This record gives sequence, structure tokens and C-alpha cells, in this order.
Amino acid sequence: MERYFIGCHAKSFSDLLMERHCQRYAVQRLLNRLAFLMSILATEVCTQSTSSDFIVSSCRRSLVQLDLPAQNVFKKYVRFSAIDPAGMTHEITDAVATKCGYTTSYDDWGNINFRTSFYSCYVQINDTYYTVSMKMEIASRRDMVDAVSYMKVVSCPYVWNPREIICETNYMEVSVRRKIPVISEGVFRNEPEDWSTAFPQAVSGLMSVWQVVFHLSSTLKSTMLIDAAQDIGYGINTTESRVLLRAPYNASQAVPQRINGVTFSTVRATLFYKQRWFIYLVDNAVACPVDDVKFIGGSIVWSVQKNIAPLLTGSKTIQNSLVQFGVDLLNLTDAEILSRQYEIMDSNTATNIRIPVGAVGGYYKSHVINSQYGITYNIRPFLENLWLDDSWGITKYTIIKDITTPFVPHPPVVSNITILTTLTFNITVGTFLPDVLLVNLTIGGVTMPLPEAVNLGYVIENKTLPNGNVTFIVKVPFGDDHVTKETVPDGILFILNVTFGFLIIPYGETFTTPATIDCLLRQPTVGPCGQKGGLLTTTLGNLDPSWLIYINDVQATLSSGLLSNVNTTHASVEVPAASNLVMDEVTSAGFAVTIPISIRDRNGNEVSSIVISCDPQSNPVVCLSDGTMEVSVKKLWNMPDMDLSRLVLRDTSCRPLVLDGMAKFVFTVKDCRTTRRFEGNLMIYENDVTYSSISTGKILFTLNVTCNYTTNSTLVVDYSYDNNPTPSAQTGIAPLDLVLRLSKSDGYNVFYEDAEYPVIKYLREPLYFEVELLHSSDPRLELFLDSCWATTSPDMRSLPTWPIIDNSCEHHEPYLTIFHPVRTNARVQFPSHLKRFEVKTFTFMDGGAAYSGEIYFHCDVIICDSSNLASDPVCTQIGSCIPARQRLGRSVDSDSDQHRQVSSGELFLLASKMRADTKQFQNPQ
Repeated sequence: MERYFIGCHAKSFSDLLMERHCQRYAVQRLLNRLAFLMSILATEVCTQSTSSDFIVSSCRRSLVQLDLPAQNVFKKYVRFSAIDPAGMTHEITDAVATKCGYTTSYDDWGNINFRTSFYSCYVQINDTYYTVSMKMEIASRRDMVDAVSYMKVVSCPYVWNPREIICETNYMEVSVRRKIPVISEGVFRNEPEDWSTAFPQAVSGLMSVWQVVFHLSSTLKSTMLIDAAQDIGYGINTTESRVLLRAPYNASQAVPQRINGVTFSTVRATLFYKQRWFIYLVDNAVACPVDDVKFIGGSIVWSVQKNIAPLLTGSKTIQNSLVQFGVDLLNLTDAEILSRQYEIMDSNTATNIRIPVGAVGGYYKSHVINSQYGITYNIRPFLENLWLDDSWGITKYTIIKDITTPFVPHPPVVSNITILTTLTFNITVGTFLPDVLLVNLTIGGVTMPLPEAVNLGYVIENKTLPNGNVTFIVKVPFGDDHVTKETVPDGILFILNVTFGFLIIPYGETFTTPATIDCLLRQPTVGPCGQKGGLLTTTLGNLDPSWLIYINDVQATLSSGLLSNVNTTHASVEVPAASNLVMDEVTSAGFAVTIPISIRDRNGNEVSSIVISCDPQSNPVVCLSDGTMEVSVKKLWNMPDMDLSRLVLRDTSCRPLVLDGMAKFVFTVKDCRTTRRFEGNLMIYENDVTYSSISTGKILFTLNVTCNYTTNSTLVVDYSYDNNPTPSAQTGIAPLDLVLRLSKSDGYNVFYEDAEYPVIKYLREPLYFEVELLHSSDPRLELFLDSCWATTSPDMRSLPTWPIIDNSCEHHEPYLTIFHPVRTNARVQFPSHLKRFEVKTFTFMDGGAAYSGEIYFHCDVIICDSSNLASDPVCTQIGSCIPARQRLGRSVDSDSDQHRQVSSGELFLLASKMRADTKQFQNPQ
């Protein structure tokens, strides 16, 4: 509120002198502005080699904001200086910032926000434009000897209200319109009490000097010169149109006041200027809340009071008010407030705001306190209240907040998702914010960085969840030297003691999470094999209820009659002795009948393989009275590659007459080099069935068969063998592994490594993919791409999905997928083991616009024998877009289609490189 005491209304000689003084002052101001502009131009010329484009400037209400991104200032020393209209540089210290209207804040990611008031100490004012000139120095050393300087000049228009109050985070500011009204009758009538107390101070004050009267209470006042007030931290300034007062929250003349449960820091002052003919007085009052934010449940509750008594001195009525709310000094619309789930309740006495913790507009950040991991949430809202009263006119009251929620512990959860059949620990630990990195593991008391752990055979992955959080996956083989093994009654107990070491970016906070994981590998038990009628029976114990039982690769079920449950952990197997499910076994002790049993989990992974030996079957030799011998030989279970057609008698030209699941020989005692000998009244005929190695010719299996005849009857005797070598069989399993790689160019020479994922690509860049069959030197194998597609998550069955290759053909809409030829070179020995294709990134549309964001690629792959495609029903179904020799139609339909699937690592599609620069700091290497 402005008040005036004028001693003489007529223009006097003193008034004329004042007018001349004002004219000279205006000329001098013009010269100062010219000098200021010249200094700015000169500075720009001197610093043109150092671009300040990375500093983002903006006009936000009556403030100028400069944003310095973390990638330019993190772990560096930054010094701000203001340049006054005369071109002089003034360093902005904390004391200068509070006094002159500057605010510097650092967020948890290392970004710097710098704000300056339009009425800061060194601003250049030109009518309704306000020009702020700042110098930023960035150095890697504290002494700033290697500092690089950057200049930023920002001009902003602004139209002031009669009174404007700002509650910044580090100072309070009020400015009022400076205007000398026409004196009317009764001007001193109904004035508040501070007029009567300030006026005697003004009457007795010095001539032609600005002074200030602080109202500490209704009776206690403190008067001092403006210079003295500025010396103790106040900012006081006058322009042609306004008078400003700025004070720190803890100013010595600040008075705390409790208003509706909220504490305010209040400064009330009357500024006066006395000359010979008049006394000019201006009331300034500012009040800002200091404890108006509370944290209730999962919300931030901000209560902003209205009708603040120190700001309504002399006012009788408030005619109306208008509230505006936003974040980072930018207004939010009602729709934006609703979509972010903010709640704003405005009444005549207060505006209450509820912000859910985690809402859009703020950000989470990881921290470590007392070695414990936890998170905070930060947001920078503001509230602006405009009201009209009968004393001041319009008052704009702006409160700026920088709110950080209390630290909330968030202990990581370690989960054991091990599948026993893989014989590998599979552990997840999380969840974490994206600013947490797994940097080392301690296993068995040995700490190792991740690269060293990977070299030892550990698999370490990170998985990004839909909300952006991450979990880490660590896989350690059961057979690792650091894994403890204990034999227990039910099997083998594998124990992994591991400590995960984490790092929080960008400030390098560290913490650890220990865990002990144990996995019991059960060993199925087997009961004795017996015969019940024509059935071979045995009992299996120590079974998991989810396990499946296979007999010679045929699943044993209750409905098939091969299986009957005893209880949840035991089952009885019953197999017909004459069934092809049983096999013969030859050992050093002779023949045995075996039941080959495979125990598998729900995913088809083998848990255990058991061979159960039973009593022998009936003699395989039939001796007929006419001297004919019939011998039946089954395939031996311990010779899985045995070719029954290569069984022979002593005369190698005598081969099986029938091959139908077994080899059947029919010959007479006079043929095939059958021998005869006599023992008592017996005439014995003998021959041998042998099986030899195809490569070495060594006999692997011998079955001696005999028929005994008497003079008046024919007897069938048991067979035996003589000096039969013990056969042996060795088997090996070699999985066909696939990989989907992303090439860095269409030359397919250099590919992205695992450590380079996620790979960032832009929407005008093509993607060059290669699918390869690994660890195979068989030139007959050929790889085909049945279909390929892209998804926004690692789950290949997720939606949305974009087709890339359909039925072995290039997808045509909206951009054609291109196949590239594969030729033999130093890296490629078998071109048939690879397929290459090119994808246009504009293929991925999302609601009519090019999709940008996380994306994964998947392919359904078929492996065929290229020398005989027609023999494999799967390979006859390959599409028509491949070479003509492979177009065999679709006449055969097979239930044995076992396509293999392969996926790429994470790619990130961006519309422009500006987003990539932002992401660069959020995911530092």
C-alpha cells in the first residue's frame, strides 16, 4: 500500500531542479544501456567458440530459468555470475542469491536449475522487458583454473499486477506499484495503525535518503537506512514504477506467525523517502509458509492458506480470487491435473492439494542410508493465488515448493526360480529403480566384477519391467566350485551363498544384498522288478507330483494301463513282457530284460534316466523237428544306434529273414556254418549271432544259439554264449543352438555385443539382422525362417506385434522386408546355416504414427536336411518365397513340427537424436 505526504502542491524551484535532475538521469541511463549492449556484444564475440546451446533458457512468470543438463555439469564445479548494465561481473554466492533474487537447485540426477527474479540486482529493465545476462563457468577442478565460460542473455516481457509476492525456496519477495495519486479529501481517514507509528519516524528521518521502518510488533519498530538493511541481507530496490523488498526466511526482523495451523515467516516494513517538500511512504509486507507440507500415507498434502492477515492490512473485503496450479512453474490444465490424479480442493480459507507419491510430474530416486537401500520422490509444484481487495487492488501471490518425500526403505527381494533339470541356480533380485546397477558378485567368499563372473560361466541379465523398474537375474551352475554340495537322504542339496553388490548412479552410492539359496535335487528310487502274469512290474519312489514318466519314449499314464498311483510320491509301473517297450540288455553275466524309464518335468526336460533290469524272457531260440532253427533278436537298449539288418550268423551271408521291431533268423542245421557235436545221447547243433562295428569290424555282441536233439525226441534247451565280449555304447547330445544378431552395417562384418544392448536406433535407420545355426559342421543342414515379428517386450507372445517375415516371405506393408544373400568367407563356412534380412524402422506404426520406444525381434526357425527335404514333413511346408528347389508344396501335414525360436536383445527406437542425448545420462555406461 502506498501513502504520501506532500507539503506543497504548486511547482516550485526545487521541483524544476528535480525535473532537470530526472532528465540528466534519463540521459545517463540511455548511455548506460548502450554501454551494456556493447559489453554484451563484445563478450559474445570473445566467447563465440564456446557454444551455450546446451543451456536451456525460459521465461516463467516473473522469473528467468536456466536449465543445465547433468551430462554437461555432473561431477564438475559450476560458478554463476551476473553481468550488470555497466558490463561488470558479480559472482552469485549464497548470500548474494538470497539478497538479490537468485535460486540454484540441483536434482538427484545432477541437473542444475538456476532462476533469477526480474527484479534481481543486476537485471536490465527496458519498459516492460527484462533482460538477464548471466555468465556460467564450468570446471573440473575446485580452483576453477580450467574453467570454460558460457554466456546467456535472456529477455522476457512481463506485465505486473499492483502487488506481487513470491515465496521462492530460498527467499521472500514483494514488489508494489510506485504511483503518486491525486490527493483527495480524507486521505488519512481510516488508515491502519502502522501509519501513525511510521510517520513520526519519517518526520524525524534524514533528508533525501531512503529509510525503512520494520514493524516487529504493534508497538515495537526498528528504523534503519536502506544501506544498513541491505548490509544485513535485505534486498530493497526502486524503479520508476515499482518498489521491491526481498528478505531471507530467517531474517532478523522476520516474525513467525501461526495462521490456521501453518507457520508463516512474516516481514512488514514501511519504506519512506523524505525531501524538503514531501515524504513518500510505501508499505511492504510479505508472508511465506514454512511448514505447509505433510506426508500422509502415500500422498503429499500441501495446505496453502488464504486471508493471510499481514498481507491484508488496511483491506476490508476480498472481492474474488483465482487459483492456478502447476509443476516447474508451468501451468497445468484441469485435464492434466485429473490425468495425473492430483486433487485440488479450493475454499474461501485455503487451497488443499494432494499429490500421489510417484505421480507424473515428479521422479523417484534411489538412495542408501545406513547401508540400507531405499527411495525418495521429488516434485516441484507451485500455487498462484490472485485476489482483488479494496486496498491493494490485484495481488498475485506465488508459492514455489521443492518437495522431497522422506526416505522409505525398500529392501530387495531375492527369489529362487531355479528349474532343477537345468542343474543351474536361477536367481532374481529386485526390484530397483533404473538408477541401480549390479556391479559385482561375492560367491564362496570371492568377490568378482561382472565381467569376471561372466568369464567363469555365470549368466547375468537385467530385465526391465513395464513400469521402468529393473530386476537382475543371475544363473550359476550347480557344478561351480563355489557351490556347496551335501548328500541328504532324499538326494543332493546344492547351496549357493551369494552377495550382490550394487551401485547407484550418478553419485556412486553402494550397497549389498546377501542371500543363501539351496536346491534339493531329488533322486528317484526304484523297487525290484517282478513278473505278474505277463506283466513286468516295478515301483518308483521319491517322485515330484509334477513329474511325467516315459517308458521307451512313450508316456505312461493311468488311462494307458502302464501306470498306477500308489500315493503322491510313489507310482507303480506295469509293462507287458512281450511289449516293444521292453528291451534286451547284454552284460557280462548274460542277457537281461530291461525297462528304460525316463522321468521328465512339465517342460519336457529330463530329470532322471533309469534302466530297470527284470528276469529274462523265454528262450529266443525255437528248434523244430525238421532241423530248422528260428532265432529272434531284439534291439539292445545299451546299443541305441544298433542296426538289426547288420546282424549275421557264422556265415555272414546268412542275414535276418524278417525285420519287424526285431531280427528273425530261419535256417536249417545244415546251413550257415552250423556245427554239430555229441554229448552222451544228445546231438547238439550250434551257431552264433554276431553284431560288429561298421568302422572297425570289431565284434560288439555275440549270441550263441543251440538246439539239442535225441534219438527219439526233440528238446528245446536254454541258450548260452561263450567268450562273449561285453558290448559298450557311448552316446552324446549336441543341441542345435541359434542366435539372432544385429549387424552394424549391411556388410554383416561387425555385430553389436551383449554389453552394447540396449541398442539405440532412429526411425530412419534400417536394421540388419542375421540368424545363424551355431556349433554345427554338417553341410547338409539348412536354416529357414518360417516367420519373424517384433514386439514391445521380451515376451514373444505379447501385444502389439508387427510381422516382418510371413511364411518365409518378405512382409510387404508398409515397407518391404529385404533378404540379403549369404556367401562363404573367412567367418562363414556354411552359408546354408545363416539367413540375413533388412527391416525398415518405419514398419512399426502405432496409432498412425511411427512407434518409438523399446522393441524386440523374434524368429521362428526350421532346420532341415537340404539333401532330402521331402523326407521331413516339416520342411515340405516351407513357404514359396525361397529358391525353387525348396518349393515342395504343402501336401504333408505333420504333428511333429518342432520349430525353434530365437529372439534379439533390446533395441530402443527414437524419433530424433535429442532423446538419445537425454537417455545417454540416464543410462550411463
